Parts: sequence; structure tokens; C-alpha cells
Amino acid sequence: MINKRKSLAVDPRAWECWRIAVMSHPSASRHGTVFVGSSFAAKYPEGGGNFSVPLQWVLGLRRMGVDFIWLEILMSTRDPVRDAANIRAFQRRLREFELSDHYCLLLIDAADAKTPSLEKAHFHGLTRRELADRLAGPNTLLNLSSSVEMPLLETFDRRIYCSLDPTEMCFWMSRMELGQSTHHAFWTIGLATNDPTIPMRRLAPLVVDWKTFFPMVDTTLLVPAPRPRRNRFTTVGQWYWDGCLEVDGEYPDFSKKQALAKFSGLPDLVPGAQFDLGIFLHPDDPEIDHVRAGGWGRPRPEIIARTPRRYYRFIRDSLAEFTPVKLEASMGSGWLSDRAAAYLAIGRPVVTEPTGAEPYLPEESGMFFVRTAEEAAEACQRVISDWPRLSKHARSAAVECFDSVPNLRRILGDLPS
Repeated sequence: MINKRKSLAVDPRAWECWRIAVMSHPSASRHGTVFVGSSFAAKYPEGGGNFSVPLQWVLGLRRMGVDFIWLEILMSTRDPVRDAANIRAFQRRLREFELSDHYCLLLIDAADAKTPSLEKAHFHGLTRRELADRLAGPNTLLNLSSSVEMPLLETFDRRIYCSLDPTEMCFWMSRMELGQSTHHAFWTIGLATNDPTIPMRRLAPLVVDWKTFFPMVDTTLLVPAPRPRRNRFTTVGQWYWDGCLEVDGEYPDFSKKQALAKFSGLPDLVPGAQFDLGIFLHPDDPEIDHVRAGGWGRPRPEIIARTPRRYYRFIRDSLAEFTPVKLEASMGSGWLSDRAAAYLAIGRPVVTEPTGAEPYLPEESGMFFVRTAEEAAEACQRVISDWPRLSKHARSAAVECFDSVPNLRRILGDLPS
């Protein structure tokens, strides 16, 4: 479909013609406007990787020719200056990807956080009237990690729950209402969720019928890049665990810090390689010294991944990803990260812990699943010595499994290929 973004900005009549054309497109016949619901991008302006997650979904919808809106829910911080800064940063990110005509940000006052509604929301992007027009026609909500909640949720025709945290979502659903009664379909990136033998199923019995999809990446946005000059293995993430899951009467530490412990000697086992952990830590945190003493570099994620473009540049400057896995390695859910999908799309192999996803990937996927520092060292040496071939496998797996368009078609259903 032809991109009318520039003409829409200057001619309201063109907007209406474009809207009618989109709504009459065959792919819009059932779904109407497709909303991607998020509540985690605008509140964290320093997280380019965080913003990247819903970005892959909306770029995929744009490639499909679907009428789409990025619906961002932002809870007020009670500080108007900070709220305004968060909104401006979010809008800047959208402009970078030519999405300024395809979003609606709802700023919800703190007093209304428990019952967010359109009546009390402050609108940015789409006006109240424009959103009402879209909600009056056919529409579908792709609700990322239950970002959109009642009573706002019930304003959408078709509501699809898209879980990005398989174990946590299943755990809490088995104990409380978390959207299982208010959605029409349920999808998860836990590729092994329906396997009754995995540890997750003992911890969290399934209360809905889950279908599975791969974490998404737009393989037209992220394309292969040449081999970087340094043999640099990197990752980006959080160091601490803020979850609260009871396992056999205890509350284990599923943090990146804990997961990395078994790989503590890795940097010394791979001479000539550099290992960088882009993990956020407060400048006074003593863990910084602990990380550096182990031979790990610590680029500051609030700098190297502050915007999506910086985040993607950091990946391109990496030879591969090395990262331990927090919760999902213990639960066997088949979880894979959106970050790994981005590395693969840029032609960067991934060395990580097994999560049960292995049977669902191509035999040559560019991914290595390791359990010990010695296994990780061997995998990293293979990446260094056989990088061109492994880079091609990584890219092929991204296109075959992780690309946004086929995954979105499966979730939305019966869209033409």
C-alpha cells in the first residue's frame, strides 16, 4: 500500500481518502483497525530496546497494509514536567520511524490508575473523536502483556492477549484474574507452553488455551551487517529480579545476577574476546566492581541503548550475543527474547541458556544453547572461527521464524498472504 504520510500532514481530505482506502483493503475486512496495546514504552524513555518491542509489531502491520494504531497507555508520575518529557521522547521515537500518524497515547491520572477510561484520559496523537471513530468500526486489539485493562479493554471488538512473559503470566493467571475472562484468544512466546512435562506446568497449570508465536522482528528494518572488527559478545538487560514467584514454598532469585554466576569464568576461557554486559546499575551499586572483577565490561545501557537506533547500532557492533537467562531457563517454557530476534536479524549468532525452545527452531539457527562456562566458551570459539556461516544461519532463522509479518498473520488469522 502507498504511504500517504506526507500528504496526510497537509491535507485533511487526503487523510479521509486514505482511511477509506485502508478500510476497504481485503486485509482490513475482518479486523478493521488493529491496535497494538502497550504500557511499557513511553514510561521508560531511556530504554531503546524496550521501545523496540512494540515497534516490531507495528512495522509488521504497516508492511501488511493493515490500518493500525500504536495505543500506548502512560500512567502519570504525578509530575507534569516528567510526564511531558516522557511523552516528547515517545513522540520523537515515533517520528524516527514515520509513525506520527499512527499512534494514540493516553495519559492516565494516578487517581484513575485502577480504572483507566477514555473519559478521563488525556489524548496525544489521535484525538478523542478520531479514536471513537475507529472504535465504532471493526477493530482488533493485540494486547501486549495485558497492557490495556478494564474498563478500557471492553471498548474493543476483538481482544487478543499476547503474552511476552510466559511463566509469570501463567503463574498469576492460575491464581487471579489477569485477562482470561476478557479476551477472545490467547497467544504466547512460550513455544513449549503446551508441553505437559515442562517445569512451568507444575508451577502454573494452564487456565486458557494458548497458541504460540515467535518474538517478532521486522527483517526489513534490521538487516545483516558486516563482521565487526572486534570479537565482542554483548547483551542488554536488567541485573536484578523484581518478580515474586513462589516455587515449592520458596521465592527463588531469578535475576540476571544469579543466572550469570554459573558463567563467572567465561571471559578468561575465551582469549581475544570481549564480553560486555549492558546492564543498568546505579553508579553507587557495589555490583559494578563485582562485574568488572569477573572480566565483564559494563557499557551503560542508558547511553548505548537510549534510543532504538543506538540499541540497534550496539547490536551491529557486536560479533554475537552472549546472555544467561533468568526465569525461563528454569521453567522450560520455550521462551526466546525479542532481543535475540534482533541479533539474529542483523546476522549475529546468539549464545544463551536452553529454555525448551530448541525443538521449535531450524537445525541451523545461529543459536547455541549452553549450560556451563565451558560449553559457552566452546560455543563462543565456534562463533569466532565460523562466523560467516553462522551469521547466515542467524539471518535465515530470523526471516523464517521471527519475522513480524508471518507471525502477525497467524495471530490475526485469515489475512491474505
